[in-house]
Amino acid sequence: MNYDYLIVGAGFAGCVMAERLASQLDKKVLLVERRSHIGGNAYDYYDDSGVLIHKYGAHIFHTNHEDVWQYVNIFSKWNNYKHRVLVSVDGKRVTIPINLKTVNTLLDKDFTKPKLIEYFNSVRSKGLEIKNSRDVIVSQVGEYLYEKIFKNYTFKQWGVYPEDLLPEVTQRIPVRFDDNEVYFSDTFQGLPLDGYTKMFEHILDNKNIKILLNTDFKEVELEYKFRQIIFTGAIDYFFDYIHGRLPYRSLRFEFERHDCQYFQEAAVVNFPNDHDFTRIVEAKHMTLQSCPVTTISREYPMDSGEPFYPMPMTYAHDIYRKYQLEASKLKSVYFVGRLAEYCYYDMDMAIKRALDVFKEIAVG
Repeated sequence: MNYDYLIVGAGFAGCVMAERLASQLDKKVLLVERRSHIGGNAYDYYDDSGVLIHKYGAHIFHTNHEDVWQYVNIFSKWNNYKHRVLVSVDGKRVTIPINLKTVNTLLDKDFTKPKLIEYFNSVRSKGLEIKNSRDVIVSQVGEYLYEKIFKNYTFKQWGVYPEDLLPEVTQRIPVRFDDNEVYFSDTFQGLPLDGYTKMFEHILDNKNIKILLNTDFKEVELEYKFRQIIFTGAIDYFFDYIHGRLPYRSLRFEFERHDCQYFQEAAVVNFPNDHDFTRIVEAKHMTLQSCPVTTISREYPMDSGEPFYPMPMTYAHDIYRKYQLEASKLKSVYFVGRLAEYCYYDMDMAIKRALDVFKEIAVG
């Protein structure tokens, strides 16, 4: 059978590209996914206890892009959940991003906003040239909070300390001077009412889209005819690792049922200084599901396994640039998404990128 496009990967980038090409341009699309499900890392499902869980960690949708928000609202209603994250430090659970309450609790103070600003100014490293992720934090809140909240968590998450990581890792985390406990400040936030998987099913519900699961694209690229490829998988795999493997961090998840309404106070609790795992996720806080039992997951970062996070280090980007040069030579292949572009895209940015690439294709 002939197709206009072969799309590799059924995560956000691949599914949005497939939907736009099929619905807006009436193109025939073959969507190939090596996993057994659609939805990429946002895949969710009901476990044996009837709890809707996220198989690959917490996924909270947030965006300031109105076109992205309008797009996802075509395929799902949203629950308007606002994310909270706690961090366990010295037997206390405090809010992150750092805010007024975080500092007052850890230091046993009663700071007002002006006093908090004064405190930060007294402890932060001034005039520091920001070269790495450690510099970002100590230039804002000083050494004490860096040591208590960021240093060891970052080492567990990435396998290296913050001074070995590019600034982008910690630049994404704001510091607040009030009691605001909401993790994200984006205009639009929430989770799909019926889950991410249902939303992906709606996105792909088009007669022009054929889906092949449990399939490696290299097994089928010679069996089907198509004009162009949209590749959302790992770019080093596409080029058979000719410049070496790109480094990623992966995660291992341990799920555990509890016979209670809730196991912890928030959807996510980070453990920077205790245990081998980085955090505990309890999806019910996010899905707002009513259920007499709950399921939690503990996350253990690893060097091997599914590629979740591109390593934010200079040497890794040097390798990627070699693959980027190879990609620029191909006129019939679009590389779109986190793995294909070796970039940490949030969900909204993966959608935004797909919508933008579609516009490029549509105008020819």
